Amino acid sequence: MSASETVLVRARDVHKAFGPLEVLKGIDLDVAAGEVVVILGPSGSGKSTFLRCINHLETIDQGFIEVDKEQIGFRLKNGRLNKLGSRDIAAQRSKIGMVFQQFNLYPHMTALENVIEAPIGVHKQNRAEATRHARELLTRVGLAEKVDAYPRQLSGGQQQRVAIARALAIRPRLMLFDEPTSALDPELVGEVLATMRDLAKEGLTMIVVTHEIGFAKEAADRVVFMDGGVVVEQGPPAEVLTNPKHPRTRSFLSRFI
Repeated sequence: MSASETVLVRARDVHKAFGPLEVLKGIDLDVAAGEVVVILGPSGSGKSTFLRCINHLETIDQGFIEVDKEQIGFRLKNGRLNKLGSRDIAAQRSKIGMVFQQFNLYPHMTALENVIEAPIGVHKQNRAEATRHARELLTRVGLAEKVDAYPRQLSGGQQQRVAIARALAIRPRLMLFDEPTSALDPELVGEVLATMRDLAKEGLTMIVVTHEIGFAKEAADRVVFMDGGVVVEQGPPAEVLTNPKHPRTRSFLSRFI
């Protein structure tokens, strides 16, 4: 990352434990505006937990995370850190879109209704404007003909693309993807990755936790390898994926070659 780039996400000394299990053991990471960062690592390495901490779905135990120069989940007042209330946390999350492993669509709502739910219900947007934007987003992810379809009428790949459109509907500064293709049948993975590649080309800031090495090679500006709750290695895809320096990175990647 060059000195001229604007840091959108800054994490310093991030720790997180669940009871006696220490999952994150001091994560330091900067992500520039417009950068696509892919996080790789074995199961249990802390990747998804770190992503959830960025969106304050988990509360960190030590360190800090900033998004757009604002500390997530806390505010410094009179020299002390105070936890934010639910309204302030919701305001912070309005800058961050997140796509999960499971699609989490409302089964009783059409694709269009799923996409406009947050803009209207949470952000109090005008219905006509929210609907216009939702139709644009569904077209953007290749689902212009499915606006009136219910989730049960869509394939898994189509449902995940609706979930991506829904996350984009709040016009986020940052998109988080938590293994977005892991619940899909292999033949459906490609259509979701193609949508994500398009978003990357458009300059959207993205942090992606995935095992899709091909996506990391093609779309990432930087690859971060995590193991045991720490960042082991990071750098351009051409370096980390083809000539990793750390033995743990080499061992992990050998399973995909």
